[in-house]
Amino acid sequence: MAISTGTDRLRALIDLLVQSIDDRARGEELARRAYLSRFHFDRLVGAALGETPAALRRRLLLERAAYQLLRGASVTEAAVEAGYSSPEAFARSFRRAFATLPSAFAGDFRLSAPNGVHFHPPGGLLVPGDDPRRQTMDLTDRMVEHDNWLTAQLIEAAGGVGDEVLDAPVELTPPTSAFAEAAPSIRAMLDRLVFTKEMWSAAIAGHEFHRNEDRSLCGLKRRLDEAGEEFAGLVRDIRNRGAWDTAFVDATCDPPESFTFGGAVAHALSWDAYRRFVAAAALRERGATDVSADPLAWERART
Repeated sequence: MAISTGTDRLRALIDLLVQSIDDRARGEELARRAYLSRFHFDRLVGAALGETPAALRRRLLLERAAYQLLRGASVTEAAVEAGYSSPEAFARSFRRAFATLPSAFAGDFRLSAPNGVHFHPPGGLLVPGDDPRRQTMDLTDRMVEHDNWLTAQLIEAAGGVGDEVLDAPVELTPPTSAFAEAAPSIRAMLDRLVFTKEMWSAAIAGHEFHRNEDRSLCGLKRRLDEAGEEFAGLVRDIRNRGAWDTAFVDATCDPPESFTFGGAVAHALSWDAYRRFVAAAALRERGATDVSADPLAWERART
């Protein structure tokens, strides 16, 4: 797999190396795929990871071999999988790394590493997510930002099915109280997703709530941009202050009710997750494409 030049060159080099662990290509070939000389490839990767490409690959293969030995593989099988020409050569490398013979191994298969990259059973790699070029996000950030992102994706996808389809009632089976109507239109579903953020933002922030009736797709997008940003900011502030158990009175309810911040956020995200799945399914059934409700798709998109 060749890679092209780009703004995140270093990340591309690391990705190339990680994806080539099982590739028997020599270092010169990997450098060629990166459009670099072998010298510069080794220097850049070594500076980033604290290991040369060859040392990283050798360590990961030994970690995998150690894991396989723990799972009952023979020394010969582990040696072949690790790319060694003979069990004897494998045993020498293994003993240098783990201070014991493969036949006697019974410890932790992970070796000391300067970069946190390790073999991850059954057949993957564990790559730490503390790249300083990325914004650190905890689970709360991920859930809220994915909620906003996917709602925006649904509004975007709705533009491809036409107003007649958007405004037609959708029979929901089984019946649900997640929407104001028993058979809501897709437009009403999208409005409810945005309305939820507007309503809870007002309740948490303690300001007066005014219902926005603009249900055009452009209007929904504008409303989401404002309410989504406000809701995310409020949740971050609650998280940073450790105020999940702080109670507040929601004056938008009739009569007013008391909730904790944590309960309100969990309620909003849980119901929105269900509403998003229903809306995404309705759009897909009506021909909308590229509608994925999976947080993994969002995480890949943002990186």
